[in-house]
Amino acid sequence: MTTNALFLNFTYRSKEVSKYFLFLKNLEAGTIKLAMEGRSGTSKVRNIDAGLEQTLKASAYLLLYNLVESSMRNAIEAIFDELQSQKVPFDQIRPELKKIVLQNLKRQNPDKVLVQIRDISLDIIAVGFDKEELFSGNIDGLLIRKTAKNYGFSSRTDFAKTNDGIDLFGVKTNRNDLAHGVKSFAEVGKDKTADELIEVKNKVVNYLKEILENIETYLANKEYLDSSTGSP
Repeated sequence: MTTNALFLNFTYRSKEVSKYFLFLKNLEAGTIKLAMEGRSGTSKVRNIDAGLEQTLKASAYLLLYNLVESSMRNAIEAIFDELQSQKVPFDQIRPELKKIVLQNLKRQNPDKVLVQIRDISLDIIAVGFDKEELFSGNIDGLLIRKTAKNYGFSSRTDFAKTNDGIDLFGVKTNRNDLAHGVKSFAEVGKDKTADELIEVKNKVVNYLKEILENIETYLANKEYLDSSTGSP
C-alpha cells in the first residue's frame, strides 16, 4: 500500500465514521424519528426510545475502533511495501526492524518460507509479514507509541488536537467489552452525550492522521535504514 492509498483509505473511512456520529447528534436532538407503516397503510412517526439510542451510541465505539485498527494495519503494511518496492536488503534496515522481521519469520511455516525465498537478503523481509497478525483488539495510544519505537517512526503529535491518543484506551476498552459480551450495548452507550462522543472521535481521528503523517515522513526520509551502515 502506498502512502497515497493509505491516506485515501483513511480519509474515506474517517468520513464514514463522522457521518455516523453526526447521525447520533441529530438523533439525540430529536430530529431523527422512526417512521412505521401500520396495517391500514398509514404511517406513524415515533421517537426512538432511550434504549435503542444507547445501543446506537455504543455502536459508535465499534466504528471508531475499526478505523483505528484498519489505519494502523494499513500503515505498517505501507512500511513493508516500501521496503519491497525500494528493494531494501535485510542488512541495511535499522536494528529495530531486523528484530521485527525475524520475529515475523519465526511464526511462519519453514516449508512455506522456503518456496518463497529467491534472494534471501530481500525476500526475508516480506516473507514473514502478515498484516492480519498485526493487531487484534488491542490497539490504544500506548501500543501505537510502542509500535512507533519498534519501527523507528515518531509518535509525537499536537496534544491540543489529539490528546496524545489517550482517548484510544476508552475506545479499545468499550469495543472489547461489547465484542466479548462483558457489557451490554445499553450499558456502554448510556454514559456519553453525542457531543462528548464527537469530541472523542475528533481527538482520535486527529491523532491517527498525525501518526500517519509521521509514517509518511519516516518513509520519505528513508528512516527505516540503519544509519550506522552508511546506506544511501
